[in-house]
Parts: sequence; structure tokens; C-alpha cells
Amino acid sequence: MIIPVNLGTDSYDIVLERGCIRRAGDLLRLDRKVLVVTDDGVPEAYAKTVADQCGEARIETLPQGEENKNFRSFERLLRAMLDFGMTRKDCVAAVGGGVIGDMAGFAAACYMRGIEFYNIPTTVLSQVDSSIGGKTAIDLDGIKNIVGAFYQPKRVLIDPEVLETLPDRQIANGMAEAVKMAVCFDAEGFALAEKFRIGDRPDRLIENALRIKKRVVEEDVKEQGLRRALNFGHTLGHGIESLHAENGLYHGECVALGMLPMCSDAVRPRLKAVLERLGLPTVCGADPDRVMATVIHDKKADHGKIMAVVCEEAGSCRITPMAPEELRERYTALFG
Repeated sequence: MIIPVNLGTDSYDIVLERGCIRRAGDLLRLDRKVLVVTDDGVPEAYAKTVADQCGEARIETLPQGEENKNFRSFERLLRAMLDFGMTRKDCVAAVGGGVIGDMAGFAAACYMRGIEFYNIPTTVLSQVDSSIGGKTAIDLDGIKNIVGAFYQPKRVLIDPEVLETLPDRQIANGMAEAVKMAVCFDAEGFALAEKFRIGDRPDRLIENALRIKKRVVEEDVKEQGLRRALNFGHTLGHGIESLHAENGLYHGECVALGMLPMCSDAVRPRLKAVLERLGLPTVCGADPDRVMATVIHDKKADHGKIMAVVCEEAGSCRITPMAPEELRERYTALFG
């Protein structure tokens, strides 16, 4: 299945197909030097499968984890490209989750002022969300994605078969983003998510999420309006995630928690039931003062207020400016 993302000169296709990683050489232009970027949490076979189909490849394996999404790793990728003798005619292929896609894409955007970049996401989280839309970034001083660029991939390969090596917790982690998009934009899709169980094939939910994200990105590439709705759950979620070293929560788990205070009383019970069925957390003990310390640095802040996303009925949402105090009240009203 081909899902086109229509962005004028930056248009590209998403290929959603079981087994497509084994056809990367046919689906991508790999007959040149390719830096294949992955991390040590991704099965080695995935990066090797891609590298074996390249004209000339170098695999750069980074340590896994959000804590490694930093300038040190970014510099390592740039030096690898330089040492490999890459030119503007060569390309980068990210084989991994959202951290790898974000860093590899940002490095591609900066090397020689921009070389081509392919994304081959290997987690549910990256397949349904971060691999498309062109957001690339690294973290700085505990603030997520504060340094980066909008830089679209040339093509995205989404192979649901690679998800079969993931533990259930990682499946659920990614499904949080698919649920987020459904609850904000697709009432029927949200009803479908209510029936999903870990162990079911996620292909349909992945497709639904991709079609939502495609439509939103086409309308608002640089997050000036509608695309901000995709941040549902992220404002408070990023604050919770900033305490990862203490709570050990994954990104999708933090987004799940971040969505609950931003729902109406009508939506919250349905959403909570979906999250619990997936094994995602619905109770949070993170200190509100420390959560808010990160929230006030939110990239969506404007004149002391943050553009927050609120869901009052399934399938729709609204974006509204909120003072940090109001966000804190929502957080403490639900989590204490």
C-alpha cells in the first residue's frame, strides 16, 4: 500500500507493506553511499538487511535510549558521514525507533546543508507517528526536541513484520500515539481502538494513524495551527517524561498519562479503559512542581500561555491557550 504525503516539492510516499524491509533496494534509491543509523536495542538483522541492499553502506549503531538523543550522538553521526566520505549525492537511512529517526534525520538535514534521508521505523511508536511529518531533533538540558529542524524524508518504509520482535510493553507504548490520533480526529477509529488487544495485528490501526497524520501534516507542515492538535497528551506528558530517570516510563506511557487530564468527563472513562486494556499507566505520582518546570519551557508557549489540546468528545479536539497554573490544576485534580 502506498500512502502519498503531498507537500509540493517535499512530497514523498509512505510504503505500508509486510516484508517491505527486505525490498528496500527496490523501493529506495540505495545504489550509493548510505549511512545506516540504528541503535543497540534494534535487532542487528534489520540494519544489516538494509545495508546489504546498498551500493556501499556503513552501519552506525548508537546506544539506545532518550538520554542518548543529544549533541554527542549528533556529532558522532556527522563525523561518521564525514569519515565515510559522503557527498550531497549520498543518503542516510534510519532503521529504528523515534529517537533514531529524529537524530538521523536532523544529521541528514545539517550535513552539507542537507542530504537525502529515508526512514525505516521499527517500533509501533515511530511507525504510527514520528517517522512521518519531517520533525527531526535532539534534546538539550532535559528539554525534549528543543534543537532541530523540519526536514522531510524522501520515502518511509513501514513493515509491520518487524514489530513481531517487540515486547508487549513496547507495542502498548506505540499504541498510545495511535489512540491519541483516533481520539482527536477519528471517532470510528477510536471505537476500533477500544476493541484492540495486545497480540492482535496492528496493521489497520497503523494505517488509520498514518492517514490522520498525513492529512494534518499536509494542511500544516510547520505546526502553526492544526498540527498542534497532534500534541494532545504531550504537554503534560513531556513534563512527566522529563523525570524518566526516576519513573522509568516510556514516551507513549507518558503521553497516555498526559492525555487523561486534558479530556472531558465524558471521554476520560472510555480513554482510561482503552489505556488499561493496553497495559498503559493511568495513575501518576510525579511531583507536579517538577512536571511543570518542564512544561513552562514547552515549544508551544506564547506570551506566558501554552497552546494546549483538549478533547471534549471522541473524534474531535480543540486547541486553546492555557496558563501554566490551569495545566497544573488539571494535573493535580486527576493525579493529586
